[in-house]
Amino acid sequence: MLGIAGHGPLVEAAKICTSELVTNVFRHTGAKLVHVEVTLGDREVSVYVYDDQPRALAVPTEIMPAIREDGRGLILVNDLADAWGATYFGGLRPHSKAVWFRMVKGGRGAS
Repeated sequence: MLGIAGHGPLVEAAKICTSELVTNVFRHTGAKLVHVEVTLGDREVSVYVYDDQPRALAVPTEIMPAIREDGRGLILVNDLADAWGATYFGGLRPHSKAVWFRMVKGGRGAS
């Protein structure tokens, strides 16, 4: 879909980031519902991964040792995406969240 829409250079980085965010939902939330939404613009791509578990993200503050196979997903997203974050829904008592990233043509994720 991204290639057809003129975002070919972002395809690989977007696949990696999407995979990392979906994997985080399954590994860390126990959510029963996961929804992925992709928004395409002329110069950017945004991907939102929604789940029904509004727990805060465990964001690593430093690079994990090379021998560890986990804990680097958000570091990859941070390195490849031009922007990323989390949005919580439901006011003071959130009922769900979306972790999202945005990539722009010629940005960090362009190959």
